[in-house]
Amino acid sequence: MIHSFTQQGITLVVDVYSGSVHVVDEQAAQLIHLREHMLREQAQRRFLEIHPDADQAEVVDCLDAIDALEGAGKLYAGEEVVSQAAQAQVKPTQLKALCLNVAHTCNLTCSYCFAGQGKYNGEQALMSFDTGKAALDMLVRASGSRRHLEVDFFGGEPLLNWDVVKRLVAYGRSLEGKHNKRFRFTLTTNGMLVDDEVIDFCNREMHNVVLSLDGRPQVHDRFRVDHMGRGSYERIVPKFQEFVRRRGDKGYYIRGTFTRHNMDFVNDVLHMADLGFTQLSMEPMVATPGDPEALRPEDLPQLYQQYELLAAEMLKRSRAGRGLDFYHYLIDLERGPCLHKRLSGCGSGTEYLAVTPTGELYPCHQFIGDADYLMGDVWTGVTRTQRAAEFAACNLTSKPDCADCWAKLYCAGGCAANAYHTTGNILGVDNMGCDLFRKRLECALILQAALALDKENAGMNE
Repeated sequence: MIHSFTQQGITLVVDVYSGSVHVVDEQAAQLIHLREHMLREQAQRRFLEIHPDADQAEVVDCLDAIDALEGAGKLYAGEEVVSQAAQAQVKPTQLKALCLNVAHTCNLTCSYCFAGQGKYNGEQALMSFDTGKAALDMLVRASGSRRHLEVDFFGGEPLLNWDVVKRLVAYGRSLEGKHNKRFRFTLTTNGMLVDDEVIDFCNREMHNVVLSLDGRPQVHDRFRVDHMGRGSYERIVPKFQEFVRRRGDKGYYIRGTFTRHNMDFVNDVLHMADLGFTQLSMEPMVATPGDPEALRPEDLPQLYQQYELLAAEMLKRSRAGRGLDFYHYLIDLERGPCLHKRLSGCGSGTEYLAVTPTGELYPCHQFIGDADYLMGDVWTGVTRTQRAAEFAACNLTSKPDCADCWAKLYCAGGCAANAYHTTGNILGVDNMGCDLFRKRLECALILQAALALDKENAGMNE
């Protein structure tokens, strides 16, 4: 299976099953498509019928190059390797990551919040240290031979339970030497309670921090308001700038959300870049169907245009020495995920679980509050083994709607939670999410190709 497209004056051909990406001209792209379905002689004859003025020697040379790529396994690779891997793989059941919802409460009242202003449609609650401690103990027990473990402090707003966060980090560190483990902690915050202590502690202990900012002041303050209806932009931006300045080369993301009210979200991404932030993410709103803020299928052409504009601006800024990273455009064409990860995805419900303040376990934070997806608790572990088995079986090969998608080995079938919330089934497909993913992937590939060509041309001119 191959996929070809053109952006920024660059034409790419993606060979789906080998993962190879080729920069080609229009003639080569057409011949590659013809050759996929025809013998060489038929493809050559058909191409010359369509283009009678084409140079026949150039066509022959191009077909020779195509044959060489096919022989090297970089064009027309078969899906057998995926089928064999799917049959051979046993999805790991060893736990490696927890999302600790240490606070089911928030000091902002964002109306678009998928978590119901941090309460997950339940009661306000803070996780006790003992519950968090039990969660870390369970993670160590259930992780088996895994050494590297991940814990994300989430909410609501986790800084509302800051003392417990600090104590749990210290407890996790105390377990490392005893059990030959290494914790990577992450914190996601809206910034309202960030101060010098938070900055220093996180920059010392957190492998990554996620800082919520939606972009331009008028966009951010439309939804991200406190309990008195006041916007939060002016209060958090200076804190985030100081946070990042003192963080040095450690990981962080400025994460925004866009809705139908800012479908020109590129302006928000660039606004954040102009504030000095270089690690950026802008996510489409997670919404139930019918939500007035939710993106709609008719919005796709404008959103596609925005993603292309963003790639073009990122290329321009990179060439000017002002590069930035956009989460969805980060792709490693040489050392990407192994085939297992390309089939199984994020590991929700098997390798990754979410923990509520009362210690309940869910497949991920987007399932919290849905009793059908309660899987156990931190003291007894996963008790609903059938539900865990359903998530273990939720992979790319179990989703027939993905069979003909050229991007399937980049998304592993997509997000189970998004599929459930849009179709009622974790094996379903969030069609609009898929459309956006494919567009982002095309933009990411074009950006990588353009940067590689820049590097190659610079080397030739030295």
